[in-house]
This record gives sequence, structure tokens and C-alpha cells, in this order.
Amino acid sequence: MSMSFTKFDAAEFLASKEAVVEFLVDAFESQSASEIAHALGTVARAKGMTVIAEQAGFSGEQVYHSFSAQGNPNLKMILSLMQVLGVQFVMTPSYDLAAE
Repeated sequence: MSMSFTKFDAAEFLASKEAVVEFLVDAFESQSASEIAHALGTVARAKGMTVIAEQAGFSGEQVYHSFSAQGNPNLKMILSLMQVLGVQFVMTPSYDLAAE
């Protein structure tokens, strides 16, 4: 008996705003630039890469390549994409401010 497998694609599970936020929070908690870029690209694919890219002011190909696992997007591209996706950075100290 032969088994067939399909490649897992997280984009298929990012239908709700809550799922998108949780997915991105996990990526940012990794502190891995490539994982964050890949996660943003996955969300863009889930929402429609071409439309998201155009709204962010870039071509679909630029966004696809920049936010792939091997991509290296610049900060302007990251912020533009995040704005279109409706998410933002929230800063918190990584140390105890009261200890200073």
C-alpha cells in the first residue's frame, strides 16, 4: 500500500485575525529574522500575495522573494507589509526597569 503526503502550508490555517496574530507572535518570539520574514510572507500568501504586495507598494514577486525562508526584507518592506496586514510592533522591556 502506497501512502501519499502533502506539504504542510500554514497559510491554509490563517483564516481568522486571531490565528494570524498568534502565528506572528510565535514567529517574533523566536527572535529569528528568517522565521519572522517567512511568517510575514506566509500571512501575505494567506491573504492574497498580489493584493497585499500592491497595497504595500511592492510587486508580488518582490514580496514573495523577500519574505520567503531565504529572503531578507528591509525594514521599510516589513513595516509596509505589517501595516497592510493590520498588525504592529508593541515594545516591552526585556529586563526589569525597576531594578535600575
